[in-house]
Amino acid sequence: MNARTRTLIAAALVLGIASGPAVAHAAPAPDPAPLSSTRTAPVISTPPDAAALEKAIAGLGPEHRDATAALVRVGGKSGAWQGSSGVADVRTGREVLEQGRFRAGSVTKTFTSAVVLQLAAEGSVDLDRPVQEYLPGLLPATFKPISVRQLLNYTSGIRPADGPGDSFSEAYAHRFDVDDPHALIANAAAKGPEFDPGTRQHYLNIDYTILGVLIEKVTGTSYERALTTRIIKPLGLRHTSLPSPAQTRIPGPHNRGYQAVPQAGGGRTLVDVTEWGSSREWAAGDLISTTADLERFTTALFAGRIVPKAQLEEMFTVPAVADFTTGAPAEMTAGMKRFVLPDGTVVWGKTGGRYGYNTAIGGTRDLSRTLVYSVNSTDAKGQDMNKVAFNIVMAAFAR
Repeated sequence: MNARTRTLIAAALVLGIASGPAVAHAAPAPDPAPLSSTRTAPVISTPPDAAALEKAIAGLGPEHRDATAALVRVGGKSGAWQGSSGVADVRTGREVLEQGRFRAGSVTKTFTSAVVLQLAAEGSVDLDRPVQEYLPGLLPATFKPISVRQLLNYTSGIRPADGPGDSFSEAYAHRFDVDDPHALIANAAAKGPEFDPGTRQHYLNIDYTILGVLIEKVTGTSYERALTTRIIKPLGLRHTSLPSPAQTRIPGPHNRGYQAVPQAGGGRTLVDVTEWGSSREWAAGDLISTTADLERFTTALFAGRIVPKAQLEEMFTVPAVADFTTGAPAEMTAGMKRFVLPDGTVVWGKTGGRYGYNTAIGGTRDLSRTLVYSVNSTDAKGQDMNKVAFNIVMAAFAR
């Protein structure tokens, strides 16, 4: 795979990692054409490259620059591979747990989107209906009507809610705060719209916070119960859960996560970030899971066994608008993202980043190749893609 291919894949997969309140400025918008949703013919027919995958995760641990551990599952019609590397705990040097649980971050959005699309299939939600009609008073009159579909594909124009700050030290100091989703929405809405609905795409958590509230209103139950009864239990995802607002620990066996903090005299310290509240991320990023569960979810989703195929097209359709921050054509869909290899192969997926953990799910739509990984990144919210994760992707989609 050449350098251009590697660059394109890296750029495409850096998504869902930094979706907080960072300040963004609108860029000039081109006139993007609508993107086709898929290729149907199998695109990867060779088995996974085991040697390349083993090399991608070799040597992880406390002394590694980028990650202390990694869990990888590659699957699909052309074969499967599973591997792990690193340590579960840098203090003890205990071996990594291949079935360990982790924070999946913004992969949660794919689950949330799936529930909303289920409700649409059942006739309980109209994707073209303004969310203001479902949730009266949620947004002030300064906002034009925003459809449920525009929340799903991040074209709502709602600004992000304020957070504790952009630095790790600020986030760490507030890691046990408990945030109410209604308060976050009110904070965001008070700023007024960022752009007219449907005219730009800005990837932010706030849209999915609102979708979580919408799910609760329409189902008459909690977001957590709705996700559990509609996806987690039917698929038998026994190691997948949604924490309560005050829950800070990862239940069950897990590999600990760390953030590398530079020291004044040189070097770095690994700060344990395993225990962390999730209430701020909620329907946008609080899922806890395993690579096996996420692989099962990904396969079932792409196969049309979670969302009916008519509504599933929303997850494989990119709106024909420009990205708000870059001006480039939009790439996000309802709960996923589309990227294209130079040979025309279309790959779909979603990544997530919580301090200590980078996660990804995805693959070709025909399921000839799927990939799930959890990398215990030492800079999981950094602007650049983790190098270990990058190498995993390169190896997984090599032919």
